[in-house]
Amino acid sequence: MSEQSSDASSRPGTAPESGDTAEAASAGASAPVSEPPSAGPGLADAPAARPARASTPPVPPQGSGPDVPKVPAYLRPQPRPDVWPGRSPQTPGVLSRLRPASPPAVVPATLWSVLATALLSALLLGDGLGPNLLVVAVPAALGAFFAARSAGRVLRPWTAVWAVGGMALLAIPALREAGWPVFLAVVSALALGSLALHGSRSWPGVLLGSLGLFPSVAGGVRWGWRGVRDRAGDSRGRVRTVVRSAAVAVVLLIVFGALFASADAAFADLLGSLTPDVSVGDSPWRLFLFVLGAVGALAAAYSAAAPVRWDGITVRPGKARNRAEWAVPLIVLNLLFAAFIALQLVVLLGGYDKVHKETGLLPAEYARQGFWQLLWATLLTLLVIALALRWAPRGRPGDRTLVRSVLGALCVLTLVVVASALRRMDLYVEAFGLTRLRISVAAVELWLGVVLVLIIAAGVLGARMLPRAIAASAAVGVLAFGLLSPDGLIAEQNVQRYDRDRRIDLEYLKGLSADAVPALDKLPEPLRSCALEHFQRDLAGQDTPWYASSWGEVRARDVLERTSVQNHGSECYGLGQETGDRDDFDEDSYDPY
Repeated sequence: MSEQSSDASSRPGTAPESGDTAEAASAGASAPVSEPPSAGPGLADAPAARPARASTPPVPPQGSGPDVPKVPAYLRPQPRPDVWPGRSPQTPGVLSRLRPASPPAVVPATLWSVLATALLSALLLGDGLGPNLLVVAVPAALGAFFAARSAGRVLRPWTAVWAVGGMALLAIPALREAGWPVFLAVVSALALGSLALHGSRSWPGVLLGSLGLFPSVAGGVRWGWRGVRDRAGDSRGRVRTVVRSAAVAVVLLIVFGALFASADAAFADLLGSLTPDVSVGDSPWRLFLFVLGAVGALAAAYSAAAPVRWDGITVRPGKARNRAEWAVPLIVLNLLFAAFIALQLVVLLGGYDKVHKETGLLPAEYARQGFWQLLWATLLTLLVIALALRWAPRGRPGDRTLVRSVLGALCVLTLVVVASALRRMDLYVEAFGLTRLRISVAAVELWLGVVLVLIIAAGVLGARMLPRAIAASAAVGVLAFGLLSPDGLIAEQNVQRYDRDRRIDLEYLKGLSADAVPALDKLPEPLRSCALEHFQRDLAGQDTPWYASSWGEVRARDVLERTSVQNHGSECYGLGQETGDRDDFDEDSYDPY
């Protein structure tokens, strides 16, 4: 039997018979191992009498064999413990679930747009905000468009609305010099641009989608770096050609531009006004702006190629209450609103005489006493409506009608409260003049009234469009606020008040921006010169290039150049300071502006 198994093991390509398997396995290491046959013919048929060559016993596999001791359990390798107990590394995060797995590779058009955005940011944004912000936003928007097109996304109506609205808001820095409407416009433009990239429509989508650029910063930088590395590895010759061409073009522009500028003074002035003034001292600031522009453009393009679907976050409705538990508190609140409004109608529709007759207070004191309470009442009513919709009854057929009736009545009554608050502010402004704080809170109160109208319309037509409609109304409000020029409107109202009552707060008007210069130019002397002397001094000390100068600043320069400001010296001290009711009520104690 041993000869048969030895003979079988010496034949190439022949396995032992099934009956001999156990016996062959028992032979173990004692069975000789024959050499593998060579490629030559006839070696498998060699005579058996030929003596076999000495062979070494086979090496058993590691960890096997009869003489290998078993490893104790405490010496065996243990699985690596989880350093974060309770957290599974395989669990995807929120962004991983809401964002596509991987965006397509960045296209060259997007990379060139990002580079243009970074260069324009470094060259133009270092001198201030003006038309340059709109110039920088154009290549960034193009880069996002190319990335979205490479990902197969199509332009939808609401995406176009958000994009056009964001660009319109970026026109405010080019028109107005005042910093506070410019800040509101820039922040709102970023929010609308983020909504355009993500395409959100639900409440979580609109609220989180307006901040959606921030989660895309790190991913956008990695995505752009991979694209640059792949492009440089595939086409080093083309990259070197582009770099050489750009370098030669820059050298030619510098050489011939310097020659033409030295040959003609008019051309030198034109060239100096068009080209950015870059110095070595502000190089770190320019480098920061370059990085900021590149990172922002990459984040926008990455969001366009792989947007976060914030609409995937769902907010479950609250537990439905029965009709009595839900409706009774709201009906009581409606009755309270109705009683308050019934007493307000006389004052709301009356004038100064009615206010004094009904309350015994001066109009300004009456207005100051109640405006802020009515503003907070409006905000809290919106919160009550949101919570009531969450726990509204929805089990029986008539529940929908009950909800619409109760909340609709509450919205209508709150609109009357909004009108009363605005009337109080009108009386306040008529007595003491318009300020930044007063025009701001009046604008907020007016927008809250628009929100209430939209909620009423949603109750009639459906609430599907309500989140985007409220976001659009806020953007339109910020745009209108900037276009109206609040500083110019404040100065205009105070000048008209001076013509009527001979009262004006000149010290407050001096703190406005250059947007107020055209209105202050209408004041008689010496008020005009006293109000405009610091504007002339500030504008004369500025050498702002065209791309960082707003239309308000340019118009103020034209007004001051057309009519010179006279020097009245100490005559301006104490001129145009109000007395009387203003000091009695100390109305600026809460007005930081």
